[in-house]
Amino acid sequence: MPSPSADPSTRQWPSGSQDLARALHQQLSISNQQWHALKGQPQRRAAEQLSAALVQLLDESNSPSAVEVTPQRLEAAALVDHALGWLKGERRDPGCPSHGH
Repeated sequence: MPSPSADPSTRQWPSGSQDLARALHQQLSISNQQWHALKGQPQRRAAEQLSAALVQLLDESNSPSAVEVTPQRLEAAALVDHALGWLKGERRDPGCPSHGH
């Protein structure tokens, strides 16, 4: 009997999950045109960062069964930390770069 790790379905992310994560991130991303209206919304900023983390985590080169810490996992962790800063009120709008702040 083959071991569970030999089953290809346990070594891949569920079908379509990467596309769904990318679509969610695209939907939640704050564009240049939206920046001034949404920059001060901490939950919106956190959602944007968390969806980006999900995209990194579900990257096809980052197997769910990988034991080693991959670059995608490190980036996902950094994005989650950044999102937590927004949720906890530890992060604030840095100001608009085009206005010299």
